[in-house]
Amino acid sequence: MLYNVSLPHVAGRWLARALEKNWSHFMDRMRDAIGVLMAGGQGERLWPLTRDRAKPAVPFGGIYRIIDVTLSNCLNSGLRRVFVLTQYKALSLNRHLRRGWSPLAGHGEFFEILTPQMRVSRDWYQGTADAVYQNIYSVGSERSSYVIILSGDHIYKMDYTKMLGQHVDAGADVTVATIEVDAVSAAGQFGVLETDENQRVIGFEEKPAVPKPCQQHPEKCNASMGIYIFNSQLLIPILVADSENAQSSHDFGKDILPRIIEKYRVFAYNFIDENKKEALYWRDVGTLDAYYEANLDLVSVSPVFNLYDKSWPLWTWQHQYPPAKFVFADKDRMGQAVDSIVAGGSIVSGGRVQNSILGYDVRVNSFCEVTNSMLYNHVSVGRHSKIRNAIIDRHVQLPEHSVIGYDAEEDRKRYFVSPGGVTVVVRDESMLEEPE
Repeated sequence: MLYNVSLPHVAGRWLARALEKNWSHFMDRMRDAIGVLMAGGQGERLWPLTRDRAKPAVPFGGIYRIIDVTLSNCLNSGLRRVFVLTQYKALSLNRHLRRGWSPLAGHGEFFEILTPQMRVSRDWYQGTADAVYQNIYSVGSERSSYVIILSGDHIYKMDYTKMLGQHVDAGADVTVATIEVDAVSAAGQFGVLETDENQRVIGFEEKPAVPKPCQQHPEKCNASMGIYIFNSQLLIPILVADSENAQSSHDFGKDILPRIIEKYRVFAYNFIDENKKEALYWRDVGTLDAYYEANLDLVSVSPVFNLYDKSWPLWTWQHQYPPAKFVFADKDRMGQAVDSIVAGGSIVSGGRVQNSILGYDVRVNSFCEVTNSMLYNHVSVGRHSKIRNAIIDRHVQLPEHSVIGYDAEEDRKRYFVSPGGVTVVVRDESMLEEPE
């Protein structure tokens, strides 16, 4: 979701004060924090891409996974103790985290996978708060003053150090990250916070039909980003009390926040974007069409979300493949890719790729046309094929003369077609699980 708003004045004032101080002081605070990253989402609206994987494990930008964005925010913010809570079809996600993020562990730092352990419950995670509660022993065993609750399925760049700085300076018990959203767009979509002139939260509604407006910008409202900072000594008793409430759905937004606003000091933190663009970028890629659009934006000349910013890099584990190759310079079959992202090991052999993203080890054979599409790892496109407005999942082998994305009715007979007209091709379910 993309919002064109200016830097909120409260966060701006805080940032100006922060820059006058010794930044290492704020980094010391971050060392006293741990992160809990929710990565167990089933991602039903991304079906069939989530048929075999959790939503945070879905590929993004050719070489990344969606979860890499939030993990990179942690790393770039100096948050080096992070529990990743997995659950739904986590094999692919666990493998990726083990390869790419476990090697960062050491000297008291870790990115550690936690699966449902059934220590305090016999159920799977019942909600976001219950997920943290079920891992209360792991969270409580780490000596920390602050717990930062994060989601693993959004695309954004955020320095959590700045949020923690405001949390401490305000003497807050809880801080909720917010982004200003047009009230019309937010209706029925987001949790909305009402704040006073000091950004203290005085009201919260979960997906209201008529959102309460911001004080500074009445046409907008403060939407929750699903990012929270709790003082550790407060979080544990709150979770215990919620677990004993039979009427609770055990969710931070729906249940926890409304109950603690009057009793504790809860503040809002206005999102400061590290993406360095005119408009704030925070996007929920929860639907196929939103996911497709966010990815295809990356191949434009000046994408809104910048993968190439060296000051705020995105980190991931990368396959060891040879460089991408483009062969045949014949007039009738020239191997080329324009306005596209092509990962290592891929060969465009006499075909044309335009406005598309190719993952690792992709083969586009002679006389093919691939346009406005995403091809995941290990895809092979047979000769004389035409692919348009499509997502081709990993290990799919398309036979010669395949035509996808040109006739929606024909595509629906064989594949899944999104409301926006994106055709999704997945491999046969009978195939054995293979590395991504």
